[in-house]
Amino acid sequence: MLSRVTEVDAYSPIGDLVCIGFCWAMLILVTCAYVRRTRSFSIFLGILGSLMLAAYSSLIYRSMLDNWQMSYSIPIIISRLVMHAALFAVLSLFMIYIAEVTRLPANKTRHTAVLAGSAFAIFVLYDLIGTITGTIFRIDSNGQVYTGPSVFSFGYMAFLLLNVSMLFYVRKRIYKRLMVGFSLMVLLAVLINLIQRLQGQSSFTVVSFALPVMAMLYFMHANPYDAQLGAIDRNAMDDYIRRAEQKHIPFGYMSLYMPGFDLEGVSPAMPDELLSAMRKVSDNAFRSSTLFAVGKGHYILVYPLQKNPDVQERIRKTMDYFTEGYRRFQYDYKIVIGQSDEKNNFRDYVSFIRNIHFSMDTNSVHTVDGTERDSYAEYACILRELRDIDDRQNLNDPRVLVYCQPVLNLAMNQFDTAEALMRLNLKETGLVPPNKFIGIAEENGFIHTLTEIILHKTCEGIKKLIQEGYTFSRISVNIAAQELKDSSFCQDVTRIITQSGIECTRIALELTESENESDFRIAQDRMYQLHKLGIQFYLDDFGTGYSNMERILQLPFDIIKFDRSMVTACRTDPKSAVIVKRLAQLFDELKYTVLYEGVETDADSKLCREMSASYLQGFKYSTPVPIEQIKDFFVKAEPGGG
Repeated sequence: MLSRVTEVDAYSPIGDLVCIGFCWAMLILVTCAYVRRTRSFSIFLGILGSLMLAAYSSLIYRSMLDNWQMSYSIPIIISRLVMHAALFAVLSLFMIYIAEVTRLPANKTRHTAVLAGSAFAIFVLYDLIGTITGTIFRIDSNGQVYTGPSVFSFGYMAFLLLNVSMLFYVRKRIYKRLMVGFSLMVLLAVLINLIQRLQGQSSFTVVSFALPVMAMLYFMHANPYDAQLGAIDRNAMDDYIRRAEQKHIPFGYMSLYMPGFDLEGVSPAMPDELLSAMRKVSDNAFRSSTLFAVGKGHYILVYPLQKNPDVQERIRKTMDYFTEGYRRFQYDYKIVIGQSDEKNNFRDYVSFIRNIHFSMDTNSVHTVDGTERDSYAEYACILRELRDIDDRQNLNDPRVLVYCQPVLNLAMNQFDTAEALMRLNLKETGLVPPNKFIGIAEENGFIHTLTEIILHKTCEGIKKLIQEGYTFSRISVNIAAQELKDSSFCQDVTRIITQSGIECTRIALELTESENESDFRIAQDRMYQLHKLGIQFYLDDFGTGYSNMERILQLPFDIIKFDRSMVTACRTDPKSAVIVKRLAQLFDELKYTVLYEGVETDADSKLCREMSASYLQGFKYSTPVPIEQIKDFFVKAEPGGG
């Protein structure tokens, strides 16, 4: 039996007041700072709310007990029950949080939630029933407190065992530093509880729960860390570089880019084996290294050179390990290795590395030697202008120019179609060809804005040609296959064409085939939607890269556009000429129209005519010209004609 006075004398409100202040401070931080609104963050807020409820309930319970009156008996009992329930909620939510941030399979996450919820319900119900029956907690008419078995202590130990077991179970799925840091905070919380119990105190019970919560906020949501790799985001990398420059600390970096995990929409998840291999590199490759996730499938490991004097040997060992891993996983990659450039006050390493990617072959390694800086200056300028174009969303943006290359219709022996080609006209660089900016636009998500602009300007050009009485069939516009994944793509295309006042049959869309199965299904649906409206489709760049005849036949292509590389090969290689001729005949028999691009000479023209050509395009006839000049190639209808 404990008297009321003894219960109060073992308590000071300072611990609960500190906990309440701590909780409010964290709420202010997560409200004002950038935090990803993920499921794990929602669980974190639940933990924080439960902790705050426990602190307020503890404060109310102890205060009423200190100023006991007969009328306070029921509120005292309720506040005590709420305090215990809230603390049990914190412990059960810890388990669910661990399962969530380590991305356990869905069935195991559900099992964890069921186990945590069941344990919570058991201890809360036992506490409630014991309090109602007076076997666990009771206050008599004189204000004396009677307690039985400590349900909270038993529940605390049970939940502690469950959470430690969870951490042990997922230990191979968590970055080592995070595991150590979080485990130490849990250990510190347990020690505080143990020490205060040995001293006959209960003032710091609730506040001890705040320590793991503080670790969650710092490790997982303030940075935020990826629990499985220990990677933090690009903003953190920018801050790392800024601080390194301020303190004149030279650093090295190793960038790994895996295109297979950089897809539009939902990218595939990395398999556990690959994550484990990357964790090993991150943990052991360099001393005091930090891993940054700067994009889909793009990671940069940064390490201080002063702490890695044997950096070349470490790079060699890392590359040996990576080569072994590539043989196992077979994921395409691009690796860039370099060191900081403090002399030039250079900071944007992510964009710098991405620019290098454009000139790299897949599955290759590039060591930065300083010669890449000039090309990056142009890249940075183009990227800056593309971002501004995307922000403005101006379909008449003067920086985007439309050039057209006429296409010869062999049956009519006249030019009656053309291909619209994009150029950028920038103040700093002048005219920029598409091979210098299309890849940048695709990588940074600006390509659809450019497509909308060129489509709009092409439609306006077509309308003007029609008004001036020129006869032609259509003008084709290039689109990126990734645009077809956008659910609003069809709506955007039809809106622009409709607003221009021309018929959909005046527009054709050119695209290359995608290798991805999910991409194919989505593309098929979008293409058929537009094809029903009269928009024709060209299969662009046939003969380069990936081609699947079965898929081609399942898509509504009207024209097969043989790449200029095939025309070039036919000039010198008789075997290539035979293959191309047979393919062209096959498409012709299947009622496709065959178009050859890259026709430069009379010999090319003659060769293509002998290979089932219906259309020819190339420098023999014209280089691309501003859309205003394409009328020079079209025939003007006679006055009064159709």
